[in-house]
Amino acid sequence: MLRKLVLLALPLLLSSHANAELRHYLATLEQSQWRVSTSSPLQCTLEHDIPAYGKAVFTSTSGKDLNLQFVLDMWQKPESVTNAKLLSKAPQWRPGVMSRTITSLHYKKYFNGEVPKKTAWTMLNELQVGMQPTFYYTDWNDSQSEVAVGLSAVNFQQEYAQFRQCVSGLLPYSFDDIAFTVLNYKEGTSELTPYSRMQLKRLETYLQYDKNIELVLLDGYTDSYGSKSVNQRMSDKRVEDLKQLLVQQGLSEINIRTAGHGENRHVASNTTADQRTVNRRVVIRMSKDVE
Repeated sequence: MLRKLVLLALPLLLSSHANAELRHYLATLEQSQWRVSTSSPLQCTLEHDIPAYGKAVFTSTSGKDLNLQFVLDMWQKPESVTNAKLLSKAPQWRPGVMSRTITSLHYKKYFNGEVPKKTAWTMLNELQVGMQPTFYYTDWNDSQSEVAVGLSAVNFQQEYAQFRQCVSGLLPYSFDDIAFTVLNYKEGTSELTPYSRMQLKRLETYLQYDKNIELVLLDGYTDSYGSKSVNQRMSDKRVEDLKQLLVQQGLSEINIRTAGHGENRHVASNTTADQRTVNRRVVIRMSKDVE
């Protein structure tokens, strides 16, 4: 009796599986295009349009560590948490090449699909050898429908070479690394210490490329040697000189606010020369527009 029930149920299962719809989004040979949409020492972006679905975006930004972010930018965001699987598939013109699973993922509700850094590099490596990284998931609006979203390797190589060249030229520091900078000065002058000259050079280089700085605060301080009036004038001069230098780098003067505090607010004792150097400082604080 049990065997008979199983045999009766089997056609139903096969019929249900056969009726499951698979919607496959993948650029054709004629449609497949890759482009480096951003190329600067601050950011490199490689994009690929997926017709009727959205686009794939690889981004690497300046910083201490090499980083890479991948976003599957969907026209329609997930309406529920969705489990997905990422496979590396061979294109149709490479029959016999087996697919392999790269990783399993979770799409967050109302967010684009993202993958970890290591997975993003794996995707680029697979594209480089002609494979198609493909996402599979169940449609969040129809549990009977499966969705496959693939990245075509057609026209990939040249743009990827440009992207890698861009990544190799990224600055080894980010906005967060220079947004709070302390510059120290030699005694009785507006001349920076050697290390602070390096810090200022790094700041100047960054500002050549980032035009979204909206506010800069410059606070100047001195040690307690000399008269209070002389120290006040010195702190005023240091912040004003620095302000003019930043204006020369392209910052708007109205976005820079300065304050000289003289010998107030020490951060170290004035007993030794090194301690006094720490107190002779201009503190730079910057904020920027969020794009």
